[in-house]
Amino acid sequence: MEGWFWRVTQPASGEVVVALAGVNRDRRGRSWGTVGLAAHPGGLAACAAVPGAQADRDGTVHIGRALTAGPRTVDLDLGPRARLQLELEAPVGWPRRAFGGLGVAHVLPGLSQYWHPWLLRARAHGHAQAGGRRIDLDGAIVYAEKNWSNGGFPEAWWWGQAHGFDDPHACVAFAGGTVALGGLRGTATALVVAAGGRLHRVVGVGPRSPALRVGVDDRGWTLRGRTASGLVLDVEGHANGTAPHRLPIPVPAEGRNLQDAAAQHLAGHLRLTVRRRGRTVYAGTSVLAGLERGAGAPVRPR
Repeated sequence: MEGWFWRVTQPASGEVVVALAGVNRDRRGRSWGTVGLAAHPGGLAACAAVPGAQADRDGTVHIGRALTAGPRTVDLDLGPRARLQLELEAPVGWPRRAFGGLGVAHVLPGLSQYWHPWLLRARAHGHAQAGGRRIDLDGAIVYAEKNWSNGGFPEAWWWGQAHGFDDPHACVAFAGGTVALGGLRGTATALVVAAGGRLHRVVGVGPRSPALRVGVDDRGWTLRGRTASGLVLDVEGHANGTAPHRLPIPVPAEGRNLQDAAAQHLAGHLRLTVRRRGRTVYAGTSVLAGLERGAGAPVRPR
């Protein structure tokens, strides 16, 4: 499975649109795709399993007639009530470093899941059709990521992403869940924060890792990361009274989507605080945060 995810946030209007795509291969070696679109407000969540899917080395993805996407464009069509046409301008990608969102874990062969936030920010040009609404996305902020594995999604996972802070350049993204490497089993989480003109990444194994403590339950999502340079990154999120959108995940070997597996709040509340030696370097709040929990037992809070 190779999965792509785009999240478009329009702070001025409070609208959010997310698009997802997966290029999968079943147990017979046949390719097929997952395509989905969701929007807030309005509650739209549309998805389909589509025969025929291909991911090219130049970053272009083709899934039947439902989706064509590349580094600068997304064209999604699930019918007249679920469409997205998007161009990405002034992209700010991941820095040219040796490792991505998971740090050195990216070089480990056989890890059960990999994750990378390849686009931290871009300016949108385009629109979406969400049910009976046409959503103007010109000037909105775009975030994009990729995940991949040999077996699909983990047994349980937690995820979040936010723009819409008072600093338009600030970005938060995190992803975690159950992981396996050979005979080893456990949980791991990666947190990425862009604030104050700097990008910070913390990866922790287990919910009480010295580098990254994680708590996810019915009350919300909490993370506290400590960088090698001495920064403390605090992230606190909750649903903000919003109902989750129920999104699908692919079951690659079986050639089908598992419906409603991911409960994602498209307009949650997220508070970010960055401190150094007890002094606040940055503090901001977004009320358009994406916050998600997947199937399985959650991590208990610290």
